[in-house]
Amino acid sequence: MKTTMIHARVEPDLKHETELILKQLGLNTTQAVTLFFQQIRLRKGLPFEVKLPNEETVNAMREVLERKNLEPFSLDELVKEIRG
Repeated sequence: MKTTMIHARVEPDLKHETELILKQLGLNTTQAVTLFFQQIRLRKGLPFEVKLPNEETVNAMREVLERKNLEPFSLDELVKEIRG
């Protein structure tokens, strides 16, 4: 099987952190990129949704970043809410 080289520039921290995660998954960067490309081919597009957030989502993200309208909660409360 023939192969070809791909050259990409990414931030060093991003590369390092990603490689640590991939190692835990039993993958190296080449295997992960190959898997990603195979999924693109299979799905005829990216294997995840890519879109701009709507205004409500943008406002919610802004509030979180600005630490506005946040309500404290405990893990127990969250579990109870999830379980209904």
